[in-house]
Amino acid sequence: MPTLNWIGKSAVEKHHKDVPYRLLELVPELSCGDSDSGNLIVQGDNLHALKALLPRYAGKVKCIYIDPPYNTGNEGWVYNDNVNSPEIRKWLGAVVGKEGETLDRHDRWLCMMYPRLVLLREFLRDDGSIWISIDDNEQAHLKLLIDEIFGGGNFLANIVWQKRTSPDARINLGAAHDYITVYAKNLFNTKTGLNKVRLSDGRTKDFKNPDNDSRGVWASVDLTGQTGHATSEQFYEIVTPNGKVIKPPANRCWALAEKTFNELRKDGRIWFGKDGNARPRQKKFLIESEGANTWTWWTNAEAGHNQDAKKEVKIFDEESVFDTPKPERLIQRIFQIATNENDLVLDSFLGSGTTTAVAHKMNRRYIGIEMGEHAETHCQTRLQKVVEGEQGGISKAVNWTGGGGFQFCRLSKEPLFTADGQVRDDVTFTQLAEFVWFKETGTGYTGNAESPLLGVFEDRAVYLLYNGILGDKASNGGNVLTPAIFKRLPAFDGPKVIYATAREKGDAWLKKQQILFKQTPYELNI
Repeated sequence: MPTLNWIGKSAVEKHHKDVPYRLLELVPELSCGDSDSGNLIVQGDNLHALKALLPRYAGKVKCIYIDPPYNTGNEGWVYNDNVNSPEIRKWLGAVVGKEGETLDRHDRWLCMMYPRLVLLREFLRDDGSIWISIDDNEQAHLKLLIDEIFGGGNFLANIVWQKRTSPDARINLGAAHDYITVYAKNLFNTKTGLNKVRLSDGRTKDFKNPDNDSRGVWASVDLTGQTGHATSEQFYEIVTPNGKVIKPPANRCWALAEKTFNELRKDGRIWFGKDGNARPRQKKFLIESEGANTWTWWTNAEAGHNQDAKKEVKIFDEESVFDTPKPERLIQRIFQIATNENDLVLDSFLGSGTTTAVAHKMNRRYIGIEMGEHAETHCQTRLQKVVEGEQGGISKAVNWTGGGGFQFCRLSKEPLFTADGQVRDDVTFTQLAEFVWFKETGTGYTGNAESPLLGVFEDRAVYLLYNGILGDKASNGGNVLTPAIFKRLPAFDGPKVIYATAREKGDAWLKKQQILFKQTPYELNI
């Protein structure tokens, strides 16, 4: 498979492993509503935020939507990793400012995106997908980059979204569209779980009820099919209610076997026209409709446009600094296809907060990440208005009236581990348990934070002795694996992995008890 090379690639391919794990610190005064909603806004650099969230949410996210910088040369460059490498410092560090951004800005953009995409992939469920808004500046590079990280075989679609309603009078051949590049975590699992989209008002107007069917309005579909894979059961004569005999048209067959057709006819689902002599068609009732299939061309009539988005932002900010926010209808369409109620969605370039606003109104759980003051002035403010029942965007379409809530967090200034590899003194059992579980299983932690038994994964139990979880708050109390402590642990008949600061017995005793001992913090592979 072809791969993309750029200056600095070798330094960022494993850079995500060097990013320290930080803790999430709740900010109660910026949180709102129901604290148990499972919704989260994180203020901080998204690379560090993603690393902090991974122990809790790895493998839990159904849909990721991001709208990263398009790298037009006009936006302020705020994503600076300060990677300790001469070539990365050249492209990403303070040495290269606005004046230095010529063709090299593509290298800088790729260096910024690579480690973030690597981490984002770890968040996805096996049936999850990632949707990325982009324009022509980086679309070609992005496609090759995601091919490398997600695998080219997991490419789903490259959607063209009509973002404008009319040509730009200032520019000849001005762009009328953006792209949304879509990849699956696992193509087969994702494709089988995609939903149809809600029928538009224009489509629902096609539903009528000329025969006063008690099931309500309906639209009819053709009942003929191609003969290429037809069976003998698809070639038969149909007698209309008025006695007319109808055969399939030349070089066609009936789409249904005769038995199936007769069952539908008995159930009143076949329409022979007002005179009862027309070629039969199948009735499809609006009340039973699962929606419509979509394709990769999304008009602004279906998915909104930039002007819609600006109006939506102005509801909570009259002087928005965002020139090209995304409309709520666009994000709604993505979530209609890629998620169901209560699924978890993630946006690590939250911007004006559109993704989380739509997720909240559509009853999806969400994580949004935004750095700097925008996390407060835009994201928090917008979501608080949504909780209060804000009526802009898709609110009326989804009957939104308010409710729910979210937690607002910032990243800790200090990492989980000190410079010499020790666990910080103020780290709680739950915080370390999330990290241990992720390191041991590669999945997000959802177990009981009040028990030394974190859970069972692939037929082995994972235990953590830390911070006096068994009730002894003395120095090292209960944190050393001894026979007495072992008897107090929740029982498990099978292989066990136990993390503790030390052990009292030797290898023979551990083997007899089916224990694999791992000493904290040294075997956490930080």
